[in-house]
Amino acid sequence: MGINSESDITANLQIGPTDQGMVRIYLEGEGIDLPLDFDPEEAAEIAEELLAAAEVARDMGKSGGKKGKPRR
Repeated sequence: MGINSESDITANLQIGPTDQGMVRIYLEGEGIDLPLDFDPEEAAEIAEELLAAAEVARDMGKSGGKKGKPRR
């Protein structure tokens, strides 16, 4: 399954600090119980990637998700 593949799977996502000074992304779904721990620097990089992806997605939404040359 790739990043553009749709799925009917539902999951819960929680993000927060641990008592060990890490940032945890916790993913829970049917048959999945996945805690992912990152040091604060890694977490900041992930946050930057999320913001960059959100900006690209927002821009795609403004253009209707169309690719190619604009119409004249």
